[in-house]
This record gives sequence, C-alpha cells and structure tokens, in this order.
Amino acid sequence: MSQKSSCDAAAENSENKSLLSCLDETSGTLVDTETVSNAKSKGLEISYNSDEDDDDHNDDNDSNCPELGNSDNFISHAGEVLDEIDEGSEVHEQLIEDSSKQCHIEDDSLLDQWMALETSPLPRPLWKLSSSACFVYEACGGRVFVQRFSLQYIYQGRTGCVNTVHFNQHGTLLASDGDYLKVFLWDWLHEQPVLNFGSGHKSNILQAKFLPNCNDAVLAMCGHNGQVRIAQLSALPGTQMTKRLVKHESASHRLALEPDSPFRFLTSCEDAVVFNIDLRQTHPASKVVVIKEDDKKVGLYTVFVNPSNFYQFALGGQDQFVRIYDQRKIDENVNNGVLKKFCPHHLRSYNCPAYITSMMYSYDGTELLANYNDEDIYIFNSSDSNGADYVKRYKGHRNNATVKGVNFYGPRSEFVMSGSDCGHIFFWEKSSCQIVQFLEADEGGTIHCIDPHPYLPVLASSG
Repeated sequence: MSQKSSCDAAAENSENKSLLSCLDETSGTLVDTETVSNAKSKGLEISYNSDEDDDDHNDDNDSNCPELGNSDNFISHAGEVLDEIDEGSEVHEQLIEDSSKQCHIEDDSLLDQWMALETSPLPRPLWKLSSSACFVYEACGGRVFVQRFSLQYIYQGRTGCVNTVHFNQHGTLLASDGDYLKVFLWDWLHEQPVLNFGSGHKSNILQAKFLPNCNDAVLAMCGHNGQVRIAQLSALPGTQMTKRLVKHESASHRLALEPDSPFRFLTSCEDAVVFNIDLRQTHPASKVVVIKEDDKKVGLYTVFVNPSNFYQFALGGQDQFVRIYDQRKIDENVNNGVLKKFCPHHLRSYNCPAYITSMMYSYDGTELLANYNDEDIYIFNSSDSNGADYVKRYKGHRNNATVKGVNFYGPRSEFVMSGSDCGHIFFWEKSSCQIVQFLEADEGGTIHCIDPHPYLPVLASSG
C-alpha cells in the first residue's frame, strides 16, 4: 500500500502557509477537554410549521364544523380549535426539543467519559528561583507558558502545500518547502525570506533539515520521487549547489539526523529500505536494512535516531509496529534484524488497519512517541522488553488526511504536540495525558508538520 502525499490530500491551489506561533505576553486561556467537547456538533434544530396543521384541520369532516348561521357559536368554536392547535403545537415542539437535548447530553457525557479514560489530574506547577540564563529554557517546560501560545506571524511563499518546516541549530533560520520544488529560508524574527533556491527535485519535497555543526551550510532533503539530496548553501545568490545522494524506489518521507554530526543521517522510504548516508564517503549511501514482517516488505513513513545511543534507531510505517534496530547487531536472518518491537496490545490483530505516520524519541531516549493513522498517539518505554504495551495514550486529534507529524515539546519532553485534520495544534501534558492547549493554525486546512524552536518558547507549523 502506498500512502498518499501531503499534497494529494490538500485542496488544490491551497495557499502556501508557514505559520509561526510564539508566546502572547498579554493574554492566554486554558483550553482543555471541555473546550474540545464544546466544539462538537450542536445538532439539528427542528421547527414546527403551524400552517400545515391549520390546513389539516380545515380538511376535517364538515359535520365537526359549526353552522355558519350562528356567527357567535362559529367564532367561539373556531377559537377553541385554534387554541387546541397552538397548544398541541407547542407541546409537540417542546417534546421534540427536550428529546433532542437529552440525546445530545447523553452523547456529550459518553464522549467526556471516553476522553477522561487513561488520564490523571494535572500536576501542580513547580516554581523555583533560577538564574536568568536558565529562565527561558525552563519556561519552555512550564504549562502556564504553553497555555499562552498564540499566532504571531504568517509567512507567504508560493501556492501549494508546505510539507515541512525546520529550524536551524541556532534557531535563527527557518527552512520550508513543499509542492513548488523550491526551498525557502526565512529570517523568522524579521518576517522575511533570506534565500530561496531550486531543490533539484522533480516532485514534491517532503522534508528538509539543516545538518548540525556545519554553520548552516548543508541542507538534507527527501522527496516524493524517492530522491535524497543535499544542498550546499551560500550567502551569494545563485551559488547554491544540490546533489543527489541516493534514489529510493518510491516516496521518501523522513530523514533522521545523527545528533551533532554534520556528515551522517538515515533515510526511510515506502520501498521498506533504510539507507545510511555518510557525506565523507565517495559513495555516501549504504543500505542498512530492508523492513519485513513475515517475509513481506513494510513501507516506511518515519525514522528517528536515539539521542542517547546513536547506533539505535526506530522505524514506523505501513503497519502497527514500532521497530527498534541497532546498527551493530542487524542480522536480517534473525528476527528480520529487529532488536525490539512495540505495539498497543489492542492493535496487534494481523488485519489491523492502523499504521504509524510519525514517531520520535524523547530528549533522553527513554521514551518513544508514535502517531497512528485513524487512531491515537502512544508512548512506549524504549527500555521495556520486546512486545511491551504502551504506557501513555493521547486522544482528541484527527490523523487521517496526510502523513501527520508528532513531537515532544519542552526541554525535558514535558508535553506532546501534534497537528490535526481540523487545522488545529493539540498540546497534551505528558504525565497526565490531558489537553492543555488547542491552537487554530490553519483555516480549513490540515497541519502536516510542527517544529519547536531549539531553545525559545516558539514553534513553527505548516499546512
């Protein structure tokens, strides 16, 4: 099965948007599960047409009507009939309205109960004095600041989808790309592009990332046509060079950077192949593993390197399993090379339609976050034994239309965040699994990607 690209699910000629959110220092409101509940449908309003009932009464047998010769009796009788009609109409309408309200109350109650399952009370805020140098860093992990996020800037590029956004290592530049085959680099603070160049791709760009520790001189890209390319960046116009490193057989959705390395990263693709890229080599691409389940290839949508153990990486794609590999121990003849495999136990059925669209490790590599299509978001402990169940579950968002991303937020991964088909960004407090923020980021569109700033309480989204 081949997953449709972000562009295919978006409306044609949709406006190219990169949305940037940061703290509103003057206002902010708590948005929780009650806010989501209030956003549900109000139901069908039923009105009563009294004219039709008057016609029905006028068609009754003439024997029930008063004689016209007695005008007083006629007026009196007619008045009684009309009173009965009005009274009956009001009672009937009231009964329907009461019944409708009762149905909505019951539906709301059931939804609230489902949302409350597997959640716990929000933890109390922890306040302590610290140096000014640490304040901003610590503030990113505070719930009170997350609840004050608001839209600040909208960056307009060209028409088409924006499939991904990514901050550079120092947070001074923001890269965006999408259907228009060009990459834009933005000075996000001053709201202006500083560079745009042709990517060399012949089809939609699905992800672009700055390599670390290279002075923002190298940008890695992958696309819908399976190509993985790098761009050598220069401040001089027209001097940007792009080079193809490897070509998969189908769409390559995600790259996984090795922390602190300006040379190495992994690629994943719907052809089930993982490549290791080392820019120091004459032939930089080498095949690491082909993902299989019972001798059947499993197409991939996401890959992420463990920040605490660079040899280990996790994969997710066209089935319900999170797979962990160790590059030092891969033997495809033994368990298809898999070190560990996780899945929510209620999704373990062989015919389960759920699959993973995005995944990432926490800041210390102890947790794995997985976003499932037409399902929820789950956290697994990476140190658990093979086949372990999830430990946390996050509900409320909608992941159907595109290959949706997922992220931790905060210096210690205190929050979980994801875009949604409804055009909003959801924030969950990690430990309690409760929704603590709900931001509108795209009018009538889908949020594909969210990238937090490396050290400021700022995030960028695209749709």
